[in-house]
Amino acid sequence: MSFRKVHIAIILLAAVVFLLILHHNILGLTDILTRQSSDSAPLVFQRLEALRDAHESPPEERQGEEIAVVIPGVEERLGGLVAAINSISSNTKSNVVFYIITTNDTKGHIRSWLDGTGLKRVTYKLLAFDTRVLDGKVRVDAGAEPVKPMTFARFYLPNLLPETKKAIYLDDDVIVQDDIRDLYNTPLRPGHAAAFSDDCDSVTSKFPVRGAANQYNYIGFLDYKKERIRSLGMRANTCSFNPGVFVANLTEWRRQNVTRQLEKWMELDVAEELYSKTLSASITAPPLLIVFYQRHSNLDPLWHVRHLGSSSGKRYSPQFVKAAKLLHWNGHFKPWGRTSSYPEVWEKWFIPDPMGQFAPIRRHGEADGTK
Repeated sequence: MSFRKVHIAIILLAAVVFLLILHHNILGLTDILTRQSSDSAPLVFQRLEALRDAHESPPEERQGEEIAVVIPGVEERLGGLVAAINSISSNTKSNVVFYIITTNDTKGHIRSWLDGTGLKRVTYKLLAFDTRVLDGKVRVDAGAEPVKPMTFARFYLPNLLPETKKAIYLDDDVIVQDDIRDLYNTPLRPGHAAAFSDDCDSVTSKFPVRGAANQYNYIGFLDYKKERIRSLGMRANTCSFNPGVFVANLTEWRRQNVTRQLEKWMELDVAEELYSKTLSASITAPPLLIVFYQRHSNLDPLWHVRHLGSSSGKRYSPQFVKAAKLLHWNGHFKPWGRTSSYPEVWEKWFIPDPMGQFAPIRRHGEADGTK
């Protein structure tokens, strides 16, 4: 009888050991599956910080619905960001919220600059752009300038602002001289997800960019020798548009899945090299030109007076620059650089960096205050 009890005890002990091993293996498998699921999950755009009270303007100064203004915050160009924000906030009483697209490495610098100066009055949110979404979508030619991932953030506005229905996108090399609400109120036609400035508008065509062949036409951006481009039926002499300033209907953008359309053409360019070999502007323009071909509304020309950075000379008269509602220094000659057009207009809105990491570069005579 005692032998039988021992036998039963051994069987029970073996069963317990088996169950413990099985339980451990199940937990291990669950952990593996969880990690695999996490690794394969789609990339998300992370808000770096929520809106804080310290960043809100006094209620009596804010009027009407929120006006979302999206601007990239790149470390070496933060002076441009600050000047743009200062010019916008100083020229409006509207309820403007600045959505600054940046990286974890730069967010501390932005906070100290905005919170430690007169710009602590503005309302802003910092948004992180995960550049991994660009993997396999951007072609890098030998000898070309390094790709700047943040320039593609504008393609992902609905992901970055999931609860926003309408927004203004601005490059960081702009100055606004009028109430940004007027730009926000730009009428968009039914079915149009964005409004841009056509390069054949009365302002731009009056002052051509010297040495820029086909600057204002689709053929300057797309390779019409490629069958895939020709098959789209887009006329090569169609006026292009500048993507540095635009108003977006994000509800319509989501409905048409514009972001995925843009990604498709980026991927096709990597495989087939569809962009023009003499590309006259940023590589962000070609996919936008394709997706928005004859499907975008137009901005008032005075709300995007551009090409101030195309040369160091004065392209426009002082009277015209003063009358412009938005100035854009697109091109190589930035207003914080050694030479540029109308740097004094930009400097009016620039606020020195309290951390001393950014300072405009000026010629010796200008730095000394001499002529």
